[in-house]
Amino acid sequence: MKAAYDGSFFCIINHPFPISCMNNLIHIAVFLLIGLGLSALSRSSSSLGKAIPENLADILTTFVIFVSLPALIFLRLPSLEISGDILVPIVMPWCMLAVSAALVFAVSTLLKWDQRIQGLLLLLVPLGNTSFLGIPMVQTFFGDKLVPYALLYDQFGTFLALATYGAAVTSLASVDSAQPSSRVKAIALKVISFPPFIALMLSTLLRSITFHPAVTSTLEILSSTLVPSVMIAVGFRIRLRIPQQHRVPLTVGLALKLVLSPLLALAGCRLLGLDGDAVDVSIFESGMPPMIAAWAVASKSGLDPDLGAAMVGLGILLSFATLPLLFLLL
Repeated sequence: MKAAYDGSFFCIINHPFPISCMNNLIHIAVFLLIGLGLSALSRSSSSLGKAIPENLADILTTFVIFVSLPALIFLRLPSLEISGDILVPIVMPWCMLAVSAALVFAVSTLLKWDQRIQGLLLLLVPLGNTSFLGIPMVQTFFGDKLVPYALLYDQFGTFLALATYGAAVTSLASVDSAQPSSRVKAIALKVISFPPFIALMLSTLLRSITFHPAVTSTLEILSSTLVPSVMIAVGFRIRLRIPQQHRVPLTVGLALKLVLSPLLALAGCRLLGLDGDAVDVSIFESGMPPMIAAWAVASKSGLDPDLGAAMVGLGILLSFATLPLLFLLL
């Protein structure tokens, strides 16, 4: 066991959970509450509410995708040491996808859920919020130096899985699906045009270049907007409508995503003798709640958007309890 995030979040893992070490989690919770408050205000009839754009979350996430996250990639990825460790955050998300998808398929078949619920869970359980929530959480618990491992997990794992596996699930589970040739072209275009992916490629090519201090300080300022922007956007989007018929799939889905999946990842790594920072970050990322983007894809495909919204919203809230517990096990 080790201390985390330069000692600012958990002073010593083996010691009690001191209130003075909770500052970073409190900051994230405050940002989330700001988003929730803005969301509630935007639905009111007051003049202040009307001044808040309905697509505020989209605006914030667009800023993060095009500015905050690429800045963080350029700032941190060049410092990542090239070693066998980087294979762990690249391979693990695909292993977890296979395991999670198999569990969902088995449970949904056993409980005889309809195709829409099964398709939704096949998206939201294997695909975690490893970017918008995962990167800030890794930054909070492990510190800036280990963020590149989270970026690798997200970019070469979760993101590519959404673009490939996600497309396959929606095409099989939804009524309306694009032609195979059009889908392949759209997937390829989405991958190569995604700003963080472009930043990932460019920063890899520029590893040998030392940035001017002015450039570095600018990147630090821009990357610091990641956590507040993301968490306010997440809070703005959260919806917790839980119809009666969705309670069992919701409970099972979140149990698989937040509890069983990371425990299986932890057990598998320990049995294989895998250890180190890259392994710990990868296990931590496997415990992230359902991906917002996967929910958006599922909703557009008609895969029970109400259940999906509840899974995303409640999953984020529950992760504030499950992620610290998972971190304690690492």
